[in-house]
Amino acid sequence: MPSESRSPSPVEKKSTLQWLWSTFKHYLRTSWLRYRKLHIYSKLALWALMLFYAALGAFLITVGADRIGQTMYDLAQKISNLRFGWMILGAILVVISFPPCIGHTTTVTLCGFAYGMNGFFIAAGGSLVGAVTAFAVLRMLFSRRLKKWSGSNEKWQALEAVVEAKGLPLIMLIRASPFPPWVYANSLFASIQTVALWQFAVATVVVFPKVALHVFIGSRLASLSDGETRRQMDPQTKAINIAVVVLGVVIAILTSFIIYRSMQTHIRHLQGISPAVDELAAEAVEEAGEGAPLLHSYSDESFDEERTIRPARSVSPNS
Repeated sequence: MPSESRSPSPVEKKSTLQWLWSTFKHYLRTSWLRYRKLHIYSKLALWALMLFYAALGAFLITVGADRIGQTMYDLAQKISNLRFGWMILGAILVVISFPPCIGHTTTVTLCGFAYGMNGFFIAAGGSLVGAVTAFAVLRMLFSRRLKKWSGSNEKWQALEAVVEAKGLPLIMLIRASPFPPWVYANSLFASIQTVALWQFAVATVVVFPKVALHVFIGSRLASLSDGETRRQMDPQTKAINIAVVVLGVVIAILTSFIIYRSMQTHIRHLQGISPAVDELAAEAVEEAGEGAPLLHSYSDESFDEERTIRPARSVSPNS
């Protein structure tokens, strides 16, 4: 006879609540400390982003999901009916690969809206060309700044040492992580002089399964966004489509979280590299979400001042 499931005791419930509360306080405190360390321009950008999402939420509530979905569907159909519509989406993906642009995931989803799963070839090709182009252009334009930055910043020295020691596998893991976001990941790898262009291209190909998932979500959303198509669906088909979209979003979120945690754990516990170097490298990856170092307005005087306050020293993997 199967044993009955035991409900959690009051003590177990209390310990779980305490763990959740302590975890919440930890992330709240960490977020506040990170916010205080941000440059004034980064703080303004963060507030602008929050206001944008607040306005977007109000817009969605006011206009309604049906009208917005129908508008996106109509736009996608217009693009797909154009002779070179695929080139428009590809060009957009190339442009938004340069910081500080945003909208990579939205554009990839739009590829699914317009072309169904065939949109994967557009999304994957545009993402690869855009990422490689951004990498090459940023490294060429900011080569002088990169040399000064890496020569005076211990975190970047640590990150370059870790990446050089572990090579392509670590590059692929960082690339697959949702943080730093797509556009800032492009600038991050362009900032690491030990990353070769071919390594970055291979690591970008690793992200294609995630691209395919977003295209699939877009293709399913397209069938739900068109009013006429939706009215012709029976309740069971409509429920299945909604469930598939929700499941796809959940899978994307969970996968991104797992990869990010794995990336942080992997960097902080690399064998043969001192914990101090690991921690500095992990912090450098986190700061890349703020656009460091390519998007920070560091003058020559600031580099000289940093050298005076804390002379640069080389960071070796075993230091």
